[in-house]
Amino acid sequence: MTHLQPEYDVVILGGGLAGLCLALQLKQRRPGTSVLVLEKKKHPVDEAAHKVGESSVEIGAHYFTNVLALMDHFKERQLPKLGLRYFFADGDKRDIATRTELGGNVFFPSRSWQIDRGRFENHLAVQAAAAGADFIDAAVVGKVDLGGRTAISTVAFTAADKVERTVRARWVVDASGRAGILKRKLGLAKPNGHDANAVWWRYDRKVAIDDWSEDPAWQAQNAGKRSRWLSTVHFMGRGYWVWLIPLGSGSHSVGIVADAKLHPFSTMSSYEKALQWLRDNEPQCAEKCEGREAQLQDFLGFKGFSYSCKQVYSEERWALTGEAGAFLDPFYSPGSDYIGMGNTFIVDLITREMAGESISTRASFYDKIYFTFFENHLKLYEDQMPLFGNAKVMALKIIWDFAYYWVVPAAFFFHERQTDLMAFARFKGALDASGELNRDVQMLFRAWEALDPQIAKTFIDVPGIPFMHDLNARLQDRLDDAQFAAKLTANLALLERLAGEIVDEAKREFPGISTMGLDGLPSGRLELLATIMPQLRRRPAGQGAGAAR
Repeated sequence: MTHLQPEYDVVILGGGLAGLCLALQLKQRRPGTSVLVLEKKKHPVDEAAHKVGESSVEIGAHYFTNVLALMDHFKERQLPKLGLRYFFADGDKRDIATRTELGGNVFFPSRSWQIDRGRFENHLAVQAAAAGADFIDAAVVGKVDLGGRTAISTVAFTAADKVERTVRARWVVDASGRAGILKRKLGLAKPNGHDANAVWWRYDRKVAIDDWSEDPAWQAQNAGKRSRWLSTVHFMGRGYWVWLIPLGSGSHSVGIVADAKLHPFSTMSSYEKALQWLRDNEPQCAEKCEGREAQLQDFLGFKGFSYSCKQVYSEERWALTGEAGAFLDPFYSPGSDYIGMGNTFIVDLITREMAGESISTRASFYDKIYFTFFENHLKLYEDQMPLFGNAKVMALKIIWDFAYYWVVPAAFFFHERQTDLMAFARFKGALDASGELNRDVQMLFRAWEALDPQIAKTFIDVPGIPFMHDLNARLQDRLDDAQFAAKLTANLALLERLAGEIVDEAKREFPGISTMGLDGLPSGRLELLATIMPQLRRRPAGQGAGAAR
């Protein structure tokens, strides 16, 4: 408190992952910016049993390690992530060796990490303070009066000593998570159509999935490495998925995410109920969780976790970041991505405004870009959970979803074009078309699943698919404007060819399937069919179709 100033350039409401990353990024981009972070929790926070959101993917991982220059922390204190790994079953979920597996045995070139949130947020608080930000923990924010474009805002808060203080702020950024301080104040809450629930817990030791079977063929699928445990593991079923995520502190995170219509929250709302739910739906996973009560560190959950927001950036010198704004779904681990993208927009707006630039147009465009990404990403989840138990459709969906992610949002972020309004304007038509294509492909997946395609047990090596490996690797390229334009044009055309291959396979298997909006796409020629499609051919009639449903 001895360092508390009466006025700051930026006051950040919340010192969790989003708020601390924003403080550090602001100080790195504009060291002279005065920043105050007000965090409700007492620091240091507990490791492991702290917050969910432990699995990162490429955008978030790149943001943490490269944009914020925290690679040393991740190498020394966090775990490398061996990609996303999926297990599907046709009826019998008691033996992991009998399940179709989609994953890989090598790390993608653009790396990702498993994040012990408590460990990371403790480190971020130290780094932000070392960079010159003021950080006050055990702080409860009270009244916030926004000043607008010309007047100064005021923020009242009570710290650990129970004394109420007020500071003035040029900018106020809400990073308070689901408390949504500014979102509630300004009436910005907005529901979306994705109704799902989640529960999760942590054990204080590793859940050794590589020891779940000694079947030689199953161990050979992982090249005998016993490294599956480093993946974000998904056990897939109709209307749900179950995660296993290892943490650098030695703990292991377990969670259930389920469609509210198919698996009501009341069936999993306590640890005892969650174990029973696992016995009913994922018996081998339940067996491996039995008897671990003494290892249990916490149990938490959210009902209806996905939501949107009407606005996140304003020329009136306020912004929302992280879960204070909008939240999708943890299936592809996008939470850190939207922190990285959102904070990058906010830092750019603050930097420009404090340099005397009008940000009215730019704030409006950033808002549109953010929600365009969000809405297109939402299509990957909305009404899609009934598909999750179908190995054939989900294998193709996951490949499509990865490709779309790397071609559009990841490309703009990795290649430092996210705040380039000229690039977005130049490619607006093509990007809009790719969003429509994504919507139509997701509709095709729903129609295809309704016809109940089935496959025999197989292993699908995602990093081993040549064009997938290339898309991920080329995120690391350093591109000038002309090279970026050429690459984006080529990759958007690649998405059309990939969609064409998926349509061709759907029609081959079910000639009468509706492909409205997708007819006339160019032929694929990405070698997807040659690489994995023979493994996904439909079983002969009578070989268990629908057994898992």
